[in-house]
Amino acid sequence: MTILTIARNTFRENIRDKILYNLILFALIMILSSVALGQLTLGHEEKVIVDIGLSAISIFGTLIAIFIGISLVYKELEKRTVYALLAKPVHRHEFILGKYLGLLCTLLVNVVIMTIGLILTLMYHGGVGFPGYLRLIPAVYLIFLSLALTTALALVFSTFSTPALSALFTFFIWVIGHFNGDLLEFGRLMKSVPLQRLFRVLYYVLPNLSNFTTIDSRNVIESAAYRQPIDPIAVLWVTAYGLLYCGILLSLSIVVFSRRDFK
Repeated sequence: MTILTIARNTFRENIRDKILYNLILFALIMILSSVALGQLTLGHEEKVIVDIGLSAISIFGTLIAIFIGISLVYKELEKRTVYALLAKPVHRHEFILGKYLGLLCTLLVNVVIMTIGLILTLMYHGGVGFPGYLRLIPAVYLIFLSLALTTALALVFSTFSTPALSALFTFFIWVIGHFNGDLLEFGRLMKSVPLQRLFRVLYYVLPNLSNFTTIDSRNVIESAAYRQPIDPIAVLWVTAYGLLYCGILLSLSIVVFSRRDFK
């Protein structure tokens, strides 16, 4: 019950954030601009709209996850509201989980709004039929799953670092995570055995965000744009991976936050 209360308050705080509205506005403008760009590609208007629309949801969703996620804990410390909160019968793990769920709900609402904007854009262009809209769901779901992992990553850094450094660390790992598979190849090119082992460790430790963008060697967004089905079994495996990694990151956040001395 305490976790849900904190999550609800966090959700309300995030909804009032001006940065949130600006990012959603830019995303919707980008989705709508895809109509104009689609006119330049004769015969591929629908593909361009879906491609740009889903990319906008992913990019701006990531920005929301990072810029709001890095301040989840730091803002409470700066305002000293965490002292009054933890003085009540609230455990530190409840505080972390509540903050995470609150931002996750915020992201879910934003993703839904941007997805509706994409669907309305497709309808304005002429529509793809109900089955066409359904094929957007797996891609949007995988995007949201990657955002949940990015949020958990930002939360880890927010428990012990400043917002500027947290944003830098999160963005750095986010970029590496999309090229995680190249770490092994890069390690093989190294002549030094210790460096090879280092890159192998990084490959297994750092989150592999390419799992959420590529299924069966096919880009998820391109599959949705070309109306190609996405293997549901592969989606289940990616879901399990995402939940496991989010659980590890949340546990790490709780451990770090629990060991902080607020005296």
